[in-house]
Amino acid sequence: EVQLVESGGGLVQPGGSLRLSCAASGFTFSRYVMGWVRQAPGKGFEWVSTIDASGSSIYYADSVKGRFTISRDNAKNQLFLQLNSLKSEDTAMYYCVKAYDVSDRGQGTQVTVSS
Repeated sequence: EVQLVESGGGLVQPGGSLRLSCAASGFTFSRYVMGWVRQAPGKGFEWVSTIDASGSSIYYADSVKGRFTISRDNAKNQLFLQLNSLKSEDTAMYYCVKAYDVSDRGQGTQVTVSS
């Protein structure tokens, strides 16, 4: 059974930073593309970033490019997302996703950017 457990969200002021983590289990983590999606209240899922199995190919949405950094530790089955220069429009629930299947996601971690 695939399990994805996100953590690291919270309330932060505009311009602040957070580091999200995702602990994966139930599958061979090192063989899969992983990603982060987010969902703001009343909106659909937005792909934020993806990283291939080796960590050599990375995608960022234009809205986060230059501010967010995705990484992974295949030895520890963990996925990370460093969020810098946060804006109010980054407020959303952030989910860790296996492959490109949004249905294979964790419970999410809330990021709220507000002064």
